[in-house]
Amino acid sequence: MDDTKNRIIYAAIKAVRQYGLEGVRIQNISDLAEISPGALYRYFDGKDQLMVECFTYVDKQAAAIFENLKFNPLMILTDPMGAVKKLWLPYFRFWVSHPDETVFYHRFRDSAFFPKYDKSRDVAYFNTFIRMVNTFQNVFPRLKRMNQDLLWLHVLTTTVLYAKYVVEGVLPDNQETEDTIFQLLTTGLSSYLKLGKHLKVK
Repeated sequence: MDDTKNRIIYAAIKAVRQYGLEGVRIQNISDLAEISPGALYRYFDGKDQLMVECFTYVDKQAAAIFENLKFNPLMILTDPMGAVKKLWLPYFRFWVSHPDETVFYHRFRDSAFFPKYDKSRDVAYFNTFIRMVNTFQNVFPRLKRMNQDLLWLHVLTTTVLYAKYVVEGVLPDNQETEDTIFQLLTTGLSSYLKLGKHLKVK
C-alpha cells in the first residue's frame, strides 16, 4: 500500500478513537496524517469510503492471526476447550495490543452503517479461520445445530467489546481478566463439544 494512503488510514483509525465515528471530520484526519484535505481526497472519495477501507484493513489484520497460528487438530479430541482457547487467546490479545484499532472496530461494527456494509463485504481473508471452525463442526456435530450467525456474533463481537474495556482501563490487563472473559464467553459451549459415538480418542 502507498505510504501516504497507509498514513491516512492510521490517522483515521486514531481520529475515530479521539472524536468518535460520527464526530470525526476529514480535517481531523488530515491534521493527524499531516497532509492537506485535498491530498486526502486524491486517495479516498470521502469519509464513508475511508471508514470502510479502515475497517477492512483492521479486519484483515485480525484474520492474519489465524494464518500464522499453529493449530493441532488432534487437540480437539483430547482437550476441546483447550483447543478453543488456543484459537481465541491470540485473537483477544491482538485487540488488547492494538487500542486504536479496537476502539475503531467496535465503533464501526456498532454503527448504523455496518449492517448494510456487512451484507456486501468479502470475508475470504477469513478462510483459514473458517476451515478451523469446520474441523470443530466435523468432530462435534452438535455445533451445527447452533445458529452460526449468533454463535460468531457472540464470540467475536463480545471479544472485541471486552478488549475495548481493557484498553480503556475499565478492566485490568492481566491473566485473571483473560481467564474470566474466556469462561464467560464459552459458558454453555462445552455441552456442544462432546464427541459423537463413532469417534473415540486413542
